[in-house]
Amino acid sequence: MVIKTGFLKEEHQIFQKALKKFLEKEAYPFYGQWEQERLIPRDFWRKMGEQGFLCPDLDEVYGGSGTDWGFSVIINEELERVGSGLVGFGLHNDIAVPYLSEFGSEKQKNRWLPKCASGDIITAIAMTEPGAGSDLAGISTTAVDEGDYYLLHGQKTFITNGMHADLVIVACKTDPQAVPKHKGISLLAVERGCKGFSRGRKLDKIGLHSQDTAELIFEDCLVPKENLIGEEGQGFQYMMKKLQQERLVVAIAAQAASEVMLELTLSYVKSREAFGRPVGNFQNTQFKMAEMATDIEMGRSFLDTLNKEHVEGKDITQKVSMAKWKLTDNARRIAAECLQLHGGYGYMEEYEIARRYRDIPVASIYAGTNEIMKSIIAKGLGL
Repeated sequence: MVIKTGFLKEEHQIFQKALKKFLEKEAYPFYGQWEQERLIPRDFWRKMGEQGFLCPDLDEVYGGSGTDWGFSVIINEELERVGSGLVGFGLHNDIAVPYLSEFGSEKQKNRWLPKCASGDIITAIAMTEPGAGSDLAGISTTAVDEGDYYLLHGQKTFITNGMHADLVIVACKTDPQAVPKHKGISLLAVERGCKGFSRGRKLDKIGLHSQDTAELIFEDCLVPKENLIGEEGQGFQYMMKKLQQERLVVAIAAQAASEVMLELTLSYVKSREAFGRPVGNFQNTQFKMAEMATDIEMGRSFLDTLNKEHVEGKDITQKVSMAKWKLTDNARRIAAECLQLHGGYGYMEEYEIARRYRDIPVASIYAGTNEIMKSIIAKGLGL
């Protein structure tokens, strides 16, 4: 069972076929090994870049192809179909790099963007701290003006691409006394090898094993003034603007994961027999499959509409919060139902559903918890 993305055009379909062919050769055969090694090799990043699958929306002068959002949707969905551990590519393409392309200076763009598109630079964005997650205004990392440099001091955690990252966009306070607090936040681009920048632990997670997640440490880190992204004190506004797309990326991945899990389970219940007949012949199985298929179909329709509106530049803050909450919540429930329908085999590592069951819960936590999503929705209702 394959559910087609409805708003894509012929050029998107051609691109999708090329990406599928590439992943069948370069990703699917090796993904299990990457999961065991707990890391995606840098060589795969460069191969993605060589084929034009990194940052395709960038202008050609910066190494991109000037594509629309539909191409990003395809990349995120097809990578999710391989495995959720490839989430770092979506973060690079559609979350971190857009801060540079929209708010960066021309000098910064020329310096970094071509290498982001080629895979020679892997990016990360460092917002979360040990004591500050959803409350971004409460971060404690500081950057003190020292003339030609900022003296950056603090610690970040749960950073996607943290071990591989060559360029980290760090949310910090350049004015700790600002009132309200969020007005003192700025964004600094910290490069690999910068004095005072080090990596802590590569975090041991329940799922997403192949995706490197790390602690980042800044101990009086010297960051050149020219690495300030946009204007000082505007970091919070920049993050709020970009979180809309970040949450859309998460919703896209959750929907794709749900579709994969349904496909896996449909195949299993058709072939697995119990009491002399296929498991899929039992009414309970049929009802469970019907419920999941309906939720997935409705999720796909909503997501297609949302992606179309994003391409058109519409404000999707309210709807994307709904999608991020509902589609990740659907995926968590579908993962549990599908594992149950696999019986004891669902608990075995050799079956893909076991990995999917581990990987999906974090989607309801990162990019703003689902509780935060509900608060945003309620605010939009005037409550």
